[in-house]
Amino acid sequence: MGTARGRAGRRAAVVFGGALALAVPMVVAGGGTAQAASCSVSTGPHQRQVEQFLGRPVDGKQSAADCTAIRAFQATHGITPTQGYAGPLTWQTMSTMLAQRAAGTTPNRDGKCPVNRGRIACVDLTRQLSWIQDGAALKYGPVPVRTGKDTTETRTGLKKIYHRSIDHWSTLYDVSMPYAQFFDGGIAFHSTTKSMWNPPGSGGCVNMRPADAKAYWNLLGKGEDVYVYGRKPGT
Repeated sequence: MGTARGRAGRRAAVVFGGALALAVPMVVAGGGTAQAASCSVSTGPHQRQVEQFLGRPVDGKQSAADCTAIRAFQATHGITPTQGYAGPLTWQTMSTMLAQRAAGTTPNRDGKCPVNRGRIACVDLTRQLSWIQDGAALKYGPVPVRTGKDTTETRTGLKKIYHRSIDHWSTLYDVSMPYAQFFDGGIAFHSTTKSMWNPPGSGGCVNMRPADAKAYWNLLGKGEDVYVYGRKPGT
């Protein structure tokens, strides 16, 4: 989310076609910045579910190897404290990933995003997913997104893209917002380098991985529809 001040210059865009499969690894290790914290020896309330998600032996009891695997997942996605505890936030993040995988190549099977308006970008806050439809045809996605946190939620409803800025700079947050496409006040699709599962969320914008934000830039245009629905877990 940000106020408008575009940087000078525009880059040539290469059109992306077709759908992109959602890629979420089952076991996440490395990456991110781990905090200097002792490894938890406590069994968490979601121990069994977390062990199963990470491909660990499922016995419902914390082990040193469990803690190492959980800490790696937490560090990758910026979940704090990064102590390897199988708590509610870690399991909530994993549950969202599982819901995203279950969407497969039919994210709109429940028909909640309207497909009778031509090209439209759908944003499902509940699953933290977005995709582009053209009528009944899936044109891109589904892809994971990072939407607004509690108190700065991404607003729901039917919107239209009204401003585009390929090399945007937010004067509100003093950060870069590449491939920004604004559709609701200061709320925009834009690229970020953060994990899509990094809690608690954005300032209202729909954060995207760089390749996905670029694809949206090439597939959408000013005046095209955006439909936001659902409710983000934890808001």
